[in-house]
Amino acid sequence: MLRLEKRPQPSRTLSYVTPVLAVLITMVAGGLLFALLGKDPVAAIRTIFWDPLFGEFSFYYRPQLLVKGGPLILIALGLSLGFRAGIWNIGAEGQYIMGAITGAGVALALYPLEAWWIFPAMIIAGALGGWAWAMIPALLKVRFGTNEILVSLMLVYVAEQFLASMALGLMKNPEGFGFPGSRNLQQYASAHNAEIIADTGMHWGVAAAFIAAIMAYVMMNRHILGYQIRLTGEAPRAARFSGVKPARLVLFCMGTAGALAGLAGVFEVSGPSGQISTGFNVGYGFTAIIVAFLGRLHPFGIVLAGLLMALTYIGGEAAQSTMQLPGAAIQVFQGMLLFFLLAVDMLTNYRVRFVAREAV
Repeated sequence: MLRLEKRPQPSRTLSYVTPVLAVLITMVAGGLLFALLGKDPVAAIRTIFWDPLFGEFSFYYRPQLLVKGGPLILIALGLSLGFRAGIWNIGAEGQYIMGAITGAGVALALYPLEAWWIFPAMIIAGALGGWAWAMIPALLKVRFGTNEILVSLMLVYVAEQFLASMALGLMKNPEGFGFPGSRNLQQYASAHNAEIIADTGMHWGVAAAFIAAIMAYVMMNRHILGYQIRLTGEAPRAARFSGVKPARLVLFCMGTAGALAGLAGVFEVSGPSGQISTGFNVGYGFTAIIVAFLGRLHPFGIVLAGLLMALTYIGGEAAQSTMQLPGAAIQVFQGMLLFFLLAVDMLTNYRVRFVAREAV
């Protein structure tokens, strides 16, 4: 009989190996999934992980690595702060949506004015929009003790309905011949998040993601606030005795996560996406949870994990177009990564023991 036995000290070696092991197991399990769908598993895995970087059309796919990785990294960095403190914000998708709506709202309200300060104003509005949406579950938790997981998750669906109402109503393009969606911000020079370096995918959102990773690393390792976050997650009682204010920490972690998710939203709507539409949200807020844990909640690990997850997005799209794989299969493949990561993670805290079954 198998029994899980808690390790006296979590395995440090396994904690670094498990993300790589989880990726390898996901490849094997994903290959079996693709085989069941009647596709060549080796070709499918190669299309997802190899072709976007080194294949025939890699010159097109490589810039997309930064385009899709930027929002994932930004959102995951914010979520990781709360996760390390035991604060579970699952509603980053809603905060991402609200950041996009508030940021785009500034640009659309000022259209067709051309001024240098419009894009900075959009960035501030987007961050405030995401922050305000995250404050709802944060304040409810602090004031009434509600569960931030449920409240933040339910608010995602509220945000999605609000997004649809904006795309079909207030923000609808009056010159769009009745089609849902706002004006295209890529055609509005003062509101366009253009590439900093042409044909690289490096826009201001990607730059913000890398800057945020550096700032998060410095805060977590060189600032008292980072120490309080780590202490609260590892030893909540000790944190309270040391003078940490749990309510303030909840507000800070939730607010920061919301602001970063809002930034990701405004950078996306002003750049790659270009407009508020009913299909604007593509699940970045939920995928960022996988990125945060795959990166071991470490800022630089999250950067690598974000780029890896972006690769699965790009490779998944390539597999859908070239191999006719269903989109749902790619989503299952991405979900497998978190499942196997959590499963393998168990080995860092528990060891498996074979125990003889006791006679009845």
